[in-house]
Amino acid sequence: QVQLVESGGGLVQPGGSLRLSCAASGSIFSIYAMGWYRQAPGKQRELVAVITSGGVTNYADSVKGRFTISRDNAKNTVYLQMNSLKPEDTAVYYCNGLHTTQGSWYPQWYWGQGTQVTVSS
Repeated sequence: QVQLVESGGGLVQPGGSLRLSCAASGSIFSIYAMGWYRQAPGKQRELVAVITSGGVTNYADSVKGRFTISRDNAKNTVYLQMNSLKPEDTAVYYCNGLHTTQGSWYPQWYWGQGTQVTVSS
């Protein structure tokens, strides 16, 4: 029932930075976890960052040390700060609420349109 709108993508050179935003139509205060996914052309959707209601974060090895996920419950918004961007980070980025079962994360809501990130010289 929650609607999601991603924004902040664009074209940047390798080594550059972008900050993505995910605005939710309802309160995310009570949501256990939120995450960012990405999907490159011809590849599967990949979960790259997770943040729980308690502020615990987790990252895919491919982005660890370069990306930072955060949430602002008052604004019903989740952010992804992306630094030291590489061409392989090029993808459409999506956010979603998350549910965990048997050690794995799964999306909770319908997908938004995503935001395109292109890293190229």
